[in-house]
Amino acid sequence: MTAPPLAADKPRNRSDFAQLSRRIRAAGLFDRRPLYYTFKIAFNMLMLGAACVGFALLGDSWWQLFIAAGLAVVFAQLAFVGHDAGHKQIFRSSRANDIVGYLHGGLIGMSYGSWLRNHNAHHANPNHEEHDPDLDIPALAFTDKQARAKQGVKRWMAKNQAYLFFPLLLLEGIALRVTAVQAILKGTVKLRKLEAALLALHIGGYFTVVFLVLSPPIAVLFIVVHQCLWGVYLGCSFAPNHKGMPTMKPGEKVDFLRKQVLTSRNVRGGRVVDWVLGGLNYQIEHHLFPTMPRPNLRRAQPIVQQFCQEKGVSYSQTGWLRSYRYVLEYLHSLGAPLRGQAA
Repeated sequence: MTAPPLAADKPRNRSDFAQLSRRIRAAGLFDRRPLYYTFKIAFNMLMLGAACVGFALLGDSWWQLFIAAGLAVVFAQLAFVGHDAGHKQIFRSSRANDIVGYLHGGLIGMSYGSWLRNHNAHHANPNHEEHDPDLDIPALAFTDKQARAKQGVKRWMAKNQAYLFFPLLLLEGIALRVTAVQAILKGTVKLRKLEAALLALHIGGYFTVVFLVLSPPIAVLFIVVHQCLWGVYLGCSFAPNHKGMPTMKPGEKVDFLRKQVLTSRNVRGGRVVDWVLGGLNYQIEHHLFPTMPRPNLRRAQPIVQQFCQEKGVSYSQTGWLRSYRYVLEYLHSLGAPLRGQAA
């Protein structure tokens, strides 16, 4: 499947976003939701506590693998709250949001500062061939230019990336740890000492508890199941949002509304999908209004979709499973020229 060109949606009016913002503000959708986040964080802590209690009660048992799978879900839900804090969705105060972000980053062993820097760059230039860090993944190619530039093992991976995509997600949890360590060692995070302490506490405590309670074979498998499933969960939450959507080339000029809408894809579903995907299924609304509290995105969606219809702007929305099909078809199409050369 080939994504349509960005330039297809005209005419462009730089006041469009201002008009949409007024509608959103009139609906009260920029208002904070303190009760929602109080219950959300409390429920996540309850799930984490229940997993820890279950871990302690089961002891050295193969049943611990179910706890590992459950912790993968809990870690993803904690990551979603950290994401919301990074976008200043929870509190009006940046300091308060950052406290929540750093604490959640410490709980799951991520560098909040490093993630936030890259994520802000992504929001500023989504799906941009040169400026979006989410397109800079050595093992995959997201544009024709990237595919042609691959050499050696990376070229083979690009040829077969549609088949390798989900297996590679198993390593996402490990990649996040590696990125965190690199950012701290290079000093590219603002609160280097704090991040180093939180990461050391997480890694040290995690391995100590796991290997004290479990025998080595079970401990190793527990870690593998937990980290791999967490990686797949996170990857499956982020992948449908932009992959397979139009990419922006160097020098291409698009107004803010169209830049965010045309490069993003929503995933349809009810409140269960909202919970599982952490609200990221409303990717268009989130990119247009990143500080909007997560529970308000559902109410903003029909307003944004109607506005895009009025302005003739393509609005992409699809089912959950179909979104993965689009991603895989797009990755497979980029590898086709390379497979043809090998033939």
